[in-house]
Order: sequence, then C-alpha cells, then structure tokens
Amino acid sequence: MKNNSLYNEMLSHRDAEQAVNLSRFFKTGKGQYGEGDVFLGVKVPVTREVVKQCWEQTSFEELEECISSEYHEIRLAALLTLVQFFKHSKQNVGLQQCCISFYLAHFPYVNNWDLVDLSCYELLGHWLLDKDRTLLYDLARHGRTIWEQRIGIVSTMQFLRHGQLDDTYAIAEIFLEKPQLLHYLLQKAVGWLLREAGKRDEQRLKDWLLARYKTMPRTMLRYAIEKFPIAERAVLMER
Repeated sequence: MKNNSLYNEMLSHRDAEQAVNLSRFFKTGKGQYGEGDVFLGVKVPVTREVVKQCWEQTSFEELEECISSEYHEIRLAALLTLVQFFKHSKQNVGLQQCCISFYLAHFPYVNNWDLVDLSCYELLGHWLLDKDRTLLYDLARHGRTIWEQRIGIVSTMQFLRHGQLDDTYAIAEIFLEKPQLLHYLLQKAVGWLLREAGKRDEQRLKDWLLARYKTMPRTMLRYAIEKFPIAERAVLMER
C-alpha cells in the first residue's frame, strides 16, 4: 500500500460493476481510442470529492505516483489536484510554472478526452492568457497523439471565457487542413469550441461557417451548429 492519501482514498472507492460500465463508455476495447485503459469504477463527482479532501496534503512526489497510475480515475485525480495547486497559487508564479512544467512533462498520461477536457484549459489555457500561444498551435498541428491535438483546441476555452475568440478560430483552421483524416474525437472538440465561440459572437460564427461548411467534417459541423435554429441546421447539414 502506497503512503499516499490521494492514491489510497481513490482505491477505497473502487466499484467493480461500475468499472465495467466505464471501460465500455471510454472505449477500452482492442483498436478503440481508449484501448487498454483500466478503471476503478469511480465516478467524477466522487473523484472531485476525494481531491477536495486530499489536495492540500498532497506533494508533487505523490502526484507523480498518481499521474503515472494504471488507473484512469487516479490519473484524473492527479490532474484535478494539479488544477487545485494552480488555482491556489495566487501570485506565486514559481509554483504556477511548476504546475505547468509538470503538466507538459506528463502528457503521455493525459490520454483520454475527459482527462484533457477537465485539465487543459484550467492549466495551459489560464497560464497562456497573457503569454505567447504558439504552443497550442504546435500541439494542434504536430501533436503526437489525438490527445495532444485536442489539448491544442480545448485549451482555448479559457480564452473564450475572457472574450478572446481569435485563437479558437485560428486553431480550428489547422484542423481543417486535412479534414478527411481528422479523428471524430477531434471533430467533436473543434465543433464544441466553435459553438462556444458562437455564444459570444453568433454572427462571427455564422460568417465563418458559411465560408467553410462545405468542406467541414459532418461531425464537426453538427457540433458547431447545435444551438442554431432547426431550419438553419437542416440547410447546412443537407448541403
């Protein structure tokens, strides 16, 4: 047994039946995007509660044990703990830099869509609000995995929340360079972020889509126009 309260507390909530359900939901079968991932059967609200109880007593060394765990939920707990470290660092730029360096160094363990979506914009997105954002463009275009590429676009959620829309559209353009090769999980992510951009400026999204929708993957388009009136959605999807 590890002398690691975060790790051990997560293990104490394991549920074999739920683990089967989560394994199926996150596509862990042969050839699927989550192939080989292992689940404890701990739901996200429970994981968040464990993190709330344990994060202040967790060290970076213990976080290292958790992020490298075979168990999906323990890796998620590590990422949510890292988010707490970052959020509570206030003006401690050194600690913030440690959090970001840790995150970048452990990308191989951020290897499913929920692990990406619950961490990247809270960490990278927030860190880059007042910095050069070339890293996100590089991840979108040259990411070694679909998860690194997804981090490139989903991190821009933080920019959208601050009224900064340009990077979301610019990075979305990168994913349209080879639409026929775009994994459906990336199509969903790009469509989702475009939809979020549209909530801030609906006309800009419509204008952007009208210039590109004929060559967009259908899944990306469907997610992007989800909030459009039914008649508008039908016309765009039919074309």
